[in-house]
Amino acid sequence: RRRRLLGLIERSRVVIFSKSYCPHSTRVKELFSSLGAECYVLELDQVDDGAKIQEVLLEITNQKTVPNIFVNKVHVGGCDQTFQAYQSGLLQKLLQEDSAYDYDLIVIGGGSGGLSCAKEAAILGKKVMVLDFVVPSPQGTSWGLGGTCVNVGCIPKKLMHQAALLGQALHDSGKFGWEYNQQVKHNWETMTKAIQNHIRSLNFGYGLSLREKAVAYVNSYGEFVEHHKIKATNKKGQETYYTAAQFVIATGERPRYLGIQGDKEYCITSDDLFSLPYCPGKTLVVGASYVALECAGFLAGFGLDVTVMVRSILLRGFDQEMAEKVGSYMEQHGVKFLWKFIPVMVQQLEKGSPGKLKVLAKSTEGTETIEGVYNTVLLAIGRDSCTRKIGLEKIGVKINEKSGKIPVNDVEQTNVPYVYAVGDILEGKPELTPVAIQSGKLLARRLFGASLEKCDYINVPTTVFTPLEYGCCGLSEEKAIEVYKKENLEIYHTLFWPLEWTVAGRENNTCYAKIICNKFDHDRVLGFHILGPNAGEVTQGFAAAMKCGLTKQLLDDTIGIHPTCGEVFTTLEITKSSGLDITQKGC
Repeated sequence: RRRRLLGLIERSRVVIFSKSYCPHSTRVKELFSSLGAECYVLELDQVDDGAKIQEVLLEITNQKTVPNIFVNKVHVGGCDQTFQAYQSGLLQKLLQEDSAYDYDLIVIGGGSGGLSCAKEAAILGKKVMVLDFVVPSPQGTSWGLGGTCVNVGCIPKKLMHQAALLGQALHDSGKFGWEYNQQVKHNWETMTKAIQNHIRSLNFGYGLSLREKAVAYVNSYGEFVEHHKIKATNKKGQETYYTAAQFVIATGERPRYLGIQGDKEYCITSDDLFSLPYCPGKTLVVGASYVALECAGFLAGFGLDVTVMVRSILLRGFDQEMAEKVGSYMEQHGVKFLWKFIPVMVQQLEKGSPGKLKVLAKSTEGTETIEGVYNTVLLAIGRDSCTRKIGLEKIGVKINEKSGKIPVNDVEQTNVPYVYAVGDILEGKPELTPVAIQSGKLLARRLFGASLEKCDYINVPTTVFTPLEYGCCGLSEEKAIEVYKKENLEIYHTLFWPLEWTVAGRENNTCYAKIICNKFDHDRVLGFHILGPNAGEVTQGFAAAMKCGLTKQLLDDTIGIHPTCGEVFTTLEITKSSGLDITQKGC
C-alpha cells in the first residue's frame, strides 16, 4: 500500500487525497480546477481501504486530516497550507513541470549535514548540487570543504587535546621508569602544521567523494532570490543562478562576537585558533561554553598562562555537578578563572605575533572593574546561525528572529514545503556533527528513497574534551528532577581512581561516575555521566545500551572489564539519597 501511494505521488502532477463530503477538500479541488491543473483525486470515503491509506499518509506526511495534497512530488499540506502557497505564488511555481529545474536537490552548505544529505541523494540517483562558501573571519581566516567540524571544530580540537594529553603522559612517564635528559618543550608551529596538513587531506577527500558520486560542487555563496531559485556568488563577485525542485539548508553557525570596542579588530575565535601561525602566549578565554573550556584546557596543557573569564556558570545546559567538577579540575591544574566578569573593551598595546592586548572588564554583580594584559584574547561566548543573509525572507521560510534558528517538523521540513534544514541551525536540536550526518542521510532517504525513518534526537551522547573528559548521555540531574521530580529518582554515584593514575601519583577521588534512574520504571537509566580519562570512548558504548532501554539491574548483571574506568558502572552501589561517603581508598 505504501509503495502504491508513493508510486502514485511520483507519477502524478497533483494528487489530492480527499473525502467527497469534506468542504475543505471541495475548496481545494475547485482551486486546482481554476488553475487548469490536472489532478488525481482519491476519495478516501469511497474506497475500501480508505482508513488504511490515511494511516500510511500520516506516516509519510505527519498529517492526519484531508485534504492532503502533493504537487510534483512535494507535500504541500492541507487546505490552509495550499491556499497560503497559492497566495504567495509558491503553488503556481510547484505546478511547473519538474524538468524546468536544473537540479532535483540543491544543498546550501558543505558541512557534515549538507555533504551527508547530498551524497545520499546522489546515491539514490538524483541530480544534486552542493554550494559551499566560507566567509572569512574578521581576522581573515577561511578554510576548505567540510564545514566547522573538520576545519575549525571537532577534528583540530581533538588533535590539540591529544597533544596536551601527550604532555601529561610525558610527565607521568618518569614514575613508570622512562628516563630522558632532553628538556621537553612544546612547539606550536610543528603541531599546527601537522594538524592543518591532515585537515587539507580531509578537504581533498570530501571533494573527491562528491566528484565520484557526480554531485556538482560550487564554491559560491548561495542566496534565495525567488521560489525554487538561488543566486550563487563566487569570491570574485560573479553571479550564477540555479533552480531546484527541493532545497536543504545546512549553513551551520559561526562564532559570536561581544559587540564591544576592539573585539573584531584584536580578538580571535575558534575560527582562527587552530591555524594560528604563532603560539598564542598568555591567553584570556572569554566564555564558559564547552568550546571555551576545551580550548583553555589544551592551551594550559601546552604550558601557557591561561585565564577563563566566566559571565555566570560553566557549561550551561549540561549537568551542573559535572560542570563544577570539570572546572575544579582545570583550576587545580593551572587554569585561572575570573568569575562573574564580562569584557567591555579590548585595546592593542603592542603589535606582534603575538602582540599585547589590554582588556577592561566589569563585574556582572556590581560596579567593580578590572584590567588585564594578555597576548591573545579568544572569544568563545556562543555561535550564531548563518540564516539571516541567505534570502529566506524572499521565499517565506520562517526563522526564530531572536536565535536565527529554523523551526522544522519531525521530518526536518520548514514551513515552505520544498525547503528542508539540517544541522546546527535547527531549533531545539543538539548541535553535534554526528546528529547532522544522521539527519542529513535519513532526510535524503525519505525524500528520494522508500524510507520513512526519522532522525532520533533522544539520548544523543556527547563528550566535552576538557583535560579531564566529561561524557554524558540522556538527562542532566537538573532536567531529570524537573521532568520526573526528585522523589521519583534514584541517583547512583561514585568517585574512582584510574589504575594508570596510581603509579603516576595523580590525585585520587577526582574522577566521578553517576547514573540517574527512574525508580518507577524498573530503575531505567535516564542520565549517564562520567568524568575521567577517555570518557568519550566509555560513553559511546553505554549510549548504545541506553538506546536499548538500559536499567540499573542490567548494569549490575553486566560483568566489568578489569581494570578499566568503564567497569565502575557495573558495581555502583551508593545512592545520593543515602548520604554515604563515596571516596575511594584504593583501586
